[in-house]
Amino acid sequence: MKLIINSKNAKSGIYLPNRKSMKNLLISTLFIAVLGATITSQSQNTTQTNPSWWFGVVTGSNFNFYEGSTKEINSTFSTTQAFHNGFGTGLFLGLSLEYYKPKTQLGLMLQVAYDNRKGDFDQIITTCDCPADLSANLSYLSIEPSLRFAPFRNGFYVYGGPRFAFNLDKLDNSFTYQIHQNPALPPHPVSPEIKGDFSNMEKSLISMQIGVGYDIPISSQNRRTQFVVSPFVSYQPYFGQNPRTIETWNITTIRAGFTIKLGVAKEMLTTEEEDETVVIYEKTPKIDFKVTSPENIPAERKVKETFPLRNYVFFDLGSTEIPNRYVKIKKSEVTEFHEEQIEMFTPENLSGRSKRQMVVYYNILNILGDRLVKNPNASIKLVGSSEVNKEDGLKMAESVKTYLVDVFSINPTRIATIGNIEPTIPSRQKGEKEELILLKEGDRRVSIESASPEMLMQFQNGSNTLLKPIEFEVIQEAPIDSYVFIENKDANKIFTSWTLESKDKNGVVKTFGPYTEDNVSIPGKEFLGTNASGTYEMKMIGTTKSGKKFEKITSTDMVLWMPAETDISKRFSILYEFDDSNAINIYDKYITEIIVPSIPKNGKVIIHGHTDMIGDENYNQNLSSKRALDVKDIMQKALSSKGRNDVSFEVKGFGENKDLAPFENNQPEKRFYNRTVIIDIISKK
Repeated sequence: MKLIINSKNAKSGIYLPNRKSMKNLLISTLFIAVLGATITSQSQNTTQTNPSWWFGVVTGSNFNFYEGSTKEINSTFSTTQAFHNGFGTGLFLGLSLEYYKPKTQLGLMLQVAYDNRKGDFDQIITTCDCPADLSANLSYLSIEPSLRFAPFRNGFYVYGGPRFAFNLDKLDNSFTYQIHQNPALPPHPVSPEIKGDFSNMEKSLISMQIGVGYDIPISSQNRRTQFVVSPFVSYQPYFGQNPRTIETWNITTIRAGFTIKLGVAKEMLTTEEEDETVVIYEKTPKIDFKVTSPENIPAERKVKETFPLRNYVFFDLGSTEIPNRYVKIKKSEVTEFHEEQIEMFTPENLSGRSKRQMVVYYNILNILGDRLVKNPNASIKLVGSSEVNKEDGLKMAESVKTYLVDVFSINPTRIATIGNIEPTIPSRQKGEKEELILLKEGDRRVSIESASPEMLMQFQNGSNTLLKPIEFEVIQEAPIDSYVFIENKDANKIFTSWTLESKDKNGVVKTFGPYTEDNVSIPGKEFLGTNASGTYEMKMIGTTKSGKKFEKITSTDMVLWMPAETDISKRFSILYEFDDSNAINIYDKYITEIIVPSIPKNGKVIIHGHTDMIGDENYNQNLSSKRALDVKDIMQKALSSKGRNDVSFEVKGFGENKDLAPFENNQPEKRFYNRTVIIDIISKK
């Protein structure tokens, strides 16, 4: 009678599940652990904080599943039949380092450990009908960095990453092989065990892992030194785990264990406030929080605006036709076109808060044609810049020339055209890698150049000189100085976000935010409503990256801006090239001889700097402030030279603040006009 042995465990007379059943059981356990931890995590609601750095000891068991085949053990020994599947458990023991901030989702893990992958292959039957056993004992030094993700911002986390394993050939690469007696034959001497080392072992392996764990505090969280135990289960598939350079033997591992971790928290104190626990570090960061409220300016302010004309016509990417946003009139309408009535001519697809200013700019072709008609001795050069090639740029320039010749009957000899790869002052610089589409849109343009003074802005010359500005009157319903300005210095470095609470004398609270920037402006009517004035307590509540909250309180008096009697002010604008603050030098004479003499006695000058939205927000904030301060310095020097000290200044930089920007940022024309300093000159009353 022939005895068939299915597993090595049959030798002891004890039945254990086969290898596939064991693997399925462990994978099911992993799934249940994830589900259970998820359910548990949804019922937890902890407000306690933990240290950010954790050091610990990790231990566990590797459940190793052998697959593939092996027969050639080393250069001196091969088995008569190939071994295939197998199973075994090995020790995992090492050190752990983790970094994650309290109540955040992302963190980092690193484990360095002794990693044993031993196991027993399933018995085979040799040609003599004798059962044969083969066991393997493999050991590695494993380095396992992982990304940690806590979806519920509590103790439950999942992790995954690569496994770098280095074979410890000085310790274990051994095997044990033995052939047992044929149970159908009479007893005879047992064959001795054959022991030795595997050959052709991989010196290093790169594989992967994914797992779940749960942090369980085992010490009081009020202690500075805290301890946590973290049970975990991980899965390491066979990819990259072939232990040898020959044959097809590979290993899949499911690991179960726990980590005991130690962390040191910063000293903290807790205060109860309105039934909520607010955790505050004893070392409070320096918070510079200011609120500037508007003065009462009872006027329906009429603004006589001197609006500069940027000497560019921008083209859409991939097109050499003049975009529809530019106003194109018929030849029969030329005699009706007048600069002072320019708002009668509007482009086809214009909308938004910058409509009035863009109506002016999008009539630039008509303004140019009208001025060429009125100044028959003037001439211009059109320089088309295209990222495609010079020929494409020339086609763009010819499109503008064709319009001026066909509609305004300008002699073609007065208009020269040329094509270039890029403008004289390009927006896109070498090495630039971010926001390339926006920069490319800004550089695809036709520049209008002229040597005729009657076409150009006062006191300027050269290829980049702006065209002579337009003057018109508008009514400003809510001037910029009716806003409440909140300055929270370095807020973007200290806090992840902050909110503002205002409380009036009746205890009514309004909340604004959350914000991430340092400077915020809010219309005064948002606080006052229909009240003419009021005193408000202003509370800034900031949240740090570690989840801590800090407060700063100040008070301010507000007066509602209300229109009344007519007051006429003047507005001038200074335009800049991309990422430029020093170009203010070319405006020195214009500011000194045109703008400063228009300031009335005891007048007020409001100077506001702006940028477009390309680039870093903090960089743009500083750039706009520098531009505004440069303008102020030139004006003060000019006033001082005339012996005047009766003018007050208000200077602010708003960066790329979209709520206060003069224009939107969705088109290159508007972005170019946002690179500006706006000067408002207001009389004393």
